[in-house]
Amino acid sequence: QVQLVESGGGLVQAGGSLRLSCAASGNIFSINAMGWYRQAPGKQRELVAAITSGGSTNYVDSVKGRFTISRDNAKNTVYLQMNSLKPEDTAVYYCTCTAQGVQGILRTTPKDYWGQGTQVTVSS
Repeated sequence: QVQLVESGGGLVQAGGSLRLSCAASGNIFSINAMGWYRQAPGKQRELVAAITSGGSTNYVDSVKGRFTISRDNAKNTVYLQMNSLKPEDTAVYYCTCTAQGVQGILRTTPKDYWGQGTQVTVSS
């Protein structure tokens, strides 16, 4: 099993910045893609940003130029630097990864894992 623990959410004024972190732990053999989703009240969960093990990134259009995703493969950690925050960025942010675990000498089938979510609130 792989566990994801997020941190860094909170309340910030519009125009401010926050940095989210998400650390993966457990019996991990490898982690492929890592990313961040968000879900605002009454809306569907949407992909905010993703990064591959090689460092390729993609972003939803609404955050391009304001958010930066990065990862530290040695620490199995992904970050989301959020600048110029807007009230419409208010949501619960979820970390996710696709990881392959280890059971004894066997590798498990890659699967998706999710964090518990962290609240980001941007006041106007």
